[in-house]
Amino acid sequence: MASLSRALRPRPLPAACPAPRLGCELGIACSLPSHGGRNEKRGLGLPVASALSATAAPVLRSRQILCKAEANISSNLPESLPAGVSKYEKKVEPESLPAEVSQYEKIVELLTTLFPVWVIIGTIIGIYKPSMVTFLPFSFAITAWNEQSTPYHFVGVSLDNLQVTWLETDLFTVGLGFLMLSMGLTLTFEDFKRCLRNPWTVGVGFLAQYLIKPLLGLAIATTLKLSAPLATGLILVSCCPGGQASNVATYISKGNVALSVLMTTCSTIGAIVMTPLLTKLLAGQLVPVDAAGLAISTFQVVLLPTVLGVLAHEYFPKFTERIITITPLIGVLLTTLLCASPIGQVAEVLKTQGAQLIVPVALLHIAAFGIGYWLSRLCTFGESTSRTVSIECGMQSSALGFLLAQKHFTNPLVAVPSAVSVVCMALGGSALAVYWRNIGLPANDKDDFKE
Repeated sequence: MASLSRALRPRPLPAACPAPRLGCELGIACSLPSHGGRNEKRGLGLPVASALSATAAPVLRSRQILCKAEANISSNLPESLPAGVSKYEKKVEPESLPAEVSQYEKIVELLTTLFPVWVIIGTIIGIYKPSMVTFLPFSFAITAWNEQSTPYHFVGVSLDNLQVTWLETDLFTVGLGFLMLSMGLTLTFEDFKRCLRNPWTVGVGFLAQYLIKPLLGLAIATTLKLSAPLATGLILVSCCPGGQASNVATYISKGNVALSVLMTTCSTIGAIVMTPLLTKLLAGQLVPVDAAGLAISTFQVVLLPTVLGVLAHEYFPKFTERIITITPLIGVLLTTLLCASPIGQVAEVLKTQGAQLIVPVALLHIAAFGIGYWLSRLCTFGESTSRTVSIECGMQSSALGFLLAQKHFTNPLVAVPSAVSVVCMALGGSALAVYWRNIGLPANDKDDFKE
């Protein structure tokens, strides 16, 4: 038995040749009968020294020998079990392979990453072909009975004058609500609880939204010497809260969607006071905001659909898993619609006055995206949080600015910056989101919400 122990003693590797790490194990379990050690080794019929190109570490477990290979295995191993061997097994630790992506998911991913292209197409159609609604096939899906006109009257769509400006307020609210519902399907209540562990992240976004960006709008309007109505419109849009499209862009960019929803909610509620106050201070004209109406809209469009989506995710996980792949595409379609509708309403004004606003509005959004990101990095936030704050700061509710400009200003030029802003913020936000999606998140990204 002593000779067997000496024969099976592992040989040390040379110092210059460290034991290589093998991705799998070769386990050889050998029965040890109670007679003759030398016969036991020959009965194995497997010379250990020749089976291993480097070294084998035999481990005695009860009445078995387990040889763990830590180097390359030679190819002269027997295919059948020799006599006396009770067990012969090769243990291979398979590499974790990504789940196979279906053709359907590939198509959805492709359509989602073409987000900027859809925004450009929607803008072009809104300006030059407002009568063309073929790219909005669901515009005919909602109908209403109107006794004073044609029996079947499509909401916002006249059969005699088809145009892209069909989007009525009620239908738009339903669309935004559906958008937030689709975002809620990707979240859980735990996501929101985690975000509340670090309220400073929401505070930084609020600070950038209502302090830095309005001052930035004033600085751009003054530096470029815009006319009074255009300057007022630019300041107005810079004082608007975050928009629902930012939640979609955050999802696409692999940011923190729960944080984005919280920031959108806080900035929208804050707009009840901040938007009129800042517009009065910076533009010299008070723009009243319906506080009750805005609060109700925030509940209907942001909070309620999101909570319903989270509940569906919690209690119907199998259902949500089947439809969750299409939620970004839904957001892309609705954001494209968000661009096309106001652009179509001021298409003629944009053709004559829009060119001079492209530079100031684009500067506003580019600077807002940059300030939101680098301010977050300065506060030592992680990459995911920084992306979220950046998108939330750069993608505000231009549609609200457009509505306020039409309602409270007699000069139609005041609404033009908001219309141009819809395109710039959607195009810039979508391009940035797709770029971030393609580069992914760092493996060691900081968790700003850990306990």
